[in-house]
Amino acid sequence: AGFAQASTDMDKMLVDPAINTVAIVTRHDSHARFVSKALLAGKHVFVEKPLAITMAELEEVRTAYQTAHKQGNGPQLMVGFNRRFAPQVQKMKSLLEAVKEPKTFIMTMNAGAIPSSHWTQDIATGGGRIIGEACHFIDLMRYLSGSPIVSIQARRMGDSPAVEVCEDKASITLGFEDGSFGTILYLANGAGSFPKERVEIFTAGRVLQLDNFRKLKGFGWPGFSKLNLWKQDKGQRQCAGAFLQTIEKGTKSVIPFEEVMEVAQVSIEVAALLRNQKS
Repeated sequence: AGFAQASTDMDKMLVDPAINTVAIVTRHDSHARFVSKALLAGKHVFVEKPLAITMAELEEVRTAYQTAHKQGNGPQLMVGFNRRFAPQVQKMKSLLEAVKEPKTFIMTMNAGAIPSSHWTQDIATGGGRIIGEACHFIDLMRYLSGSPIVSIQARRMGDSPAVEVCEDKASITLGFEDGSFGTILYLANGAGSFPKERVEIFTAGRVLQLDNFRKLKGFGWPGFSKLNLWKQDKGQRQCAGAFLQTIEKGTKSVIPFEEVMEVAQVSIEVAALLRNQKS
């Protein structure tokens, strides 16, 4: 993308008129602070997920964004939710747009174990894996449903002396305004030889099944049966490219601000439900 220099001096970078866009790829606890500073400096922002790890941080971002947009068109904010840009997800979205009935989603994430000592597991630094990683699938379900989230349920593995971390073994059920619902199974206790990600959608007597961003199958879809790729494509390049295009062309953000905030808020709320589980 033409990056010419790297620096740890953010304040100097933000006052440089030659820079109009900032990518934030630091540890999670600094995301909201850096996003807010960049927006208030008038810079477009691409930030890796999560946008924030607490509600207070999320409100800080909202305030900064609203302040930066008081005079009309302000800087753009983009979170790196790449999966919605994957070619097979784009195909799924196009097929689903013709369906008027509510949809049922099943998303299974064989996330793999990460030690409790890793910074992503630290609540203060990484926010935990639900906020830091499962947000990808909350966003993906929000995108494919095309409808606001109206209800949240969650259950994690119960406390056990045999398990070091229980929060990253969880079931998350979301309800949507249009009647759709779905469950995310985020699991860190599976075999590494098992596929990492699977998405299944049931609707109107039809089924879509995406296996590890390699194989997409359609059951009952007139004119569509499969879309397979030679190699896995989770949409990282397309995600960054879509953001850069909006900057270059001056078009609106590819992910609406309120949708970005909605997914961040739901992710934080889900993590809170899991942490407050009694047993």
